[in-house]
Amino acid sequence: MLVLSRKEKESIIIGENIELTVLGIEEGKVKLGIKAPRYVSIHRKEVYLEIQEENKKAASGIVDLGDLKKIMRK
Repeated sequence: MLVLSRKEKESIIIGENIELTVLGIEEGKVKLGIKAPRYVSIHRKEVYLEIQEENKKAASGIVDLGDLKKIMRK
């Protein structure tokens, strides 16, 4: 894992076309801005893991519509 320190309004570049900017820091939380092409999926990790789990269920033929509705609301 690469660890970088950035101050507010400073950025890092990922690859050739993704820019991550620190927009603010308050109450122990960091607010990030992400510029990326539309074809790049960006999710919070917990949402990404839920999507992966639902994809596994769908591939096996077991789908819980209640779970699917929860994910779609996020």
